[in-house]
Amino acid sequence: MGRALGGVDVTGKLIALEGIDGSGKSTQACRLAGSLGAELTFQFGATEIGSVIRDLLLSPTYSELDDKTEALLVVADKAQHLTEIVHPALQAGRDVVTDRYTASTLVYQGYGRGIDLVFLKSILQFATSGLEPDLTILLDLDPAQASNRLQQKLDRIEDATTKTSFVSRIRNGYIQLAAESPDSWVVVDASGNIDEVAIQIEAVARKFFCERTL
Repeated sequence: MGRALGGVDVTGKLIALEGIDGSGKSTQACRLAGSLGAELTFQFGATEIGSVIRDLLLSPTYSELDDKTEALLVVADKAQHLTEIVHPALQAGRDVVTDRYTASTLVYQGYGRGIDLVFLKSILQFATSGLEPDLTILLDLDPAQASNRLQQKLDRIEDATTKTSFVSRIRNGYIQLAAESPDSWVVVDASGNIDEVAIQIEAVARKFFCERTL
């Protein structure tokens, strides 16, 4: 069963992997896309324009970057990403696995930075044309363990996640979003090794889509 996107029937499926920095989502997104034969992408920075935005967002040089400016830049990247990569793939019938999607904005810029959630949801709706993932997999991990996994040289946003109160708000935000949408979110324990977590994630994805074709 397809769905309409911009007047075009979409048959491809969108899976988003989410989690705090250090949860392993980038590695697992790559593994899952390979397993499913899906197109792999990420936010932010997957397009040429997005890479410029990414440099602005992550460089420690721009420590004066205002939280509102950060949120608007993140959403701008999403609009370009959807236009160039996600929408065309789905409209062509290809499945897409993305490392981060709109939930990241809600938790990092909303729960984390304190930007109004209603406002964020409104501009995300505009940027994505209302496209939501068919399935969001949350890799949940204790912040202390996630911090140990991060490389020593941190970007501007990763550096913020080393602050206990900030990363706790992010993790709690993810848990809240998952609780609000149990039909399209699944929480996976990310504390195991790469192979153990990959097995869980693939099983979740295959079970989710199998159940929806019955």
